[in-house]
Amino acid sequence: MSDGVKLSIVVPCYNEEEVLHETTKELTNILSGLMNASKISKNSKIVFVDDGSKDKTWALISEFSDKYNCVSGVKLSRNFGHQGALLAGVTTASEDSDAVITIDADLQDDVNAIPKMVNEYLQGAEIVYGVRNNRDTDTAFKRGTAEMFYRFMGFLGVKLVPDSADYRLMSQRACKVLLSYKERNLFLRGIVPLVGFKSAKVFYARKERFAGVSKYPLHKMIKFAIDGITSFSIVPIKMIMGLGFFIVLISIVLLIYSLVQKINGNVVEGWSSLMISIWALGGVQLISISVIGEYVGKIFSEVKGRPRFTIERDIYTEKTQQENKR
Repeated sequence: MSDGVKLSIVVPCYNEEEVLHETTKELTNILSGLMNASKISKNSKIVFVDDGSKDKTWALISEFSDKYNCVSGVKLSRNFGHQGALLAGVTTASEDSDAVITIDADLQDDVNAIPKMVNEYLQGAEIVYGVRNNRDTDTAFKRGTAEMFYRFMGFLGVKLVPDSADYRLMSQRACKVLLSYKERNLFLRGIVPLVGFKSAKVFYARKERFAGVSKYPLHKMIKFAIDGITSFSIVPIKMIMGLGFFIVLISIVLLIYSLVQKINGNVVEGWSSLMISIWALGGVQLISISVIGEYVGKIFSEVKGRPRFTIERDIYTEKTQQENKR
């Protein structure tokens, strides 16, 4: 079993020079421990994916790949976003790896959960989700909005694993199925549960970021949530239709009320009600057009069929080919 199970740990990186030394140290220690315990192959790798970083991230990845046999890297030609970088790493690593783990570079996800994930895989699970056992490190605002998001996605019928981000293990077969989903509007947290196969959960406590700043400020989190909603459900469009019928019903009631008042001679001339109606309906129309436009924009993006990522340099494949020649 130890000779056959090759594990690759995919780590997307964007301007992560402040954390890469510590991340490499912790992940290499985890890999060494698993290798010494004969849980994984000696050819297992850490695959750093440089997502168009503007600092010394790629220089450090290249340095570590020369220094450590178990470290390799993939450099994207530009910034494709966190989800695109994850997909690039999974695409590259799953070619010859039995299992792939994805984890962020900031060390907030506890690397000590990796051996537990490997154990679940060895016991037959093809997808192992890393799930936070609490949100103590989050602000009250972030905890509240996260809970609202998961509830709303559940209301829309989207199957997510609550408190699970992009920290997970997938077998090679699960990775291949994931890569068969060709949409450009990536929301991996929603796509992975669609893959199916036997799954398991490993719980861990999320830590504070080791160094640097978050790559997901509020505006990116909002965009990420909108992408998740519009990529998996058309319920918002149906809600617009329901809102339209509701407004029409109110207008009919107001029409009848106005006619009754006119017959009774109680008509009061004024502009307040008229202005309120115009502003209210105008706002509803703009929101409705925006929601529909979001879906149209996604269709526009999908039909163009542009690459989801472009690889400039692939040290992982280079190392693998050298190992195969030995």
